[in-house]
Amino acid sequence: MDEEMIQEVMNVLTEWNPLGDKASDVPDLDNYRTEAIDILLQIDFEDANTETRVITLVKNLLNQAFDLTLTKEDCIAAGKKIYKIVKSK
Repeated sequence: MDEEMIQEVMNVLTEWNPLGDKASDVPDLDNYRTEAIDILLQIDFEDANTETRVITLVKNLLNQAFDLTLTKEDCIAAGKKIYKIVKSK
């Protein structure tokens, strides 16, 4: 997996910080590195991923990983940025 792409997705997630103040309570958060990798692993680079699919993937993964209740609307901005990262590679 491309380290530069992982870093770019980490930057998007860290800037967004969906955990908010709870981020300091997660000892192994590591700037969302694991979540960035998980998102990228679930994206099928051979398939024509849509922006909507990536937004949904981000929502589902973060909700599951951190027991959050993010909506699709909550994830639109970050999902669009991640989609652009994936499409540029």
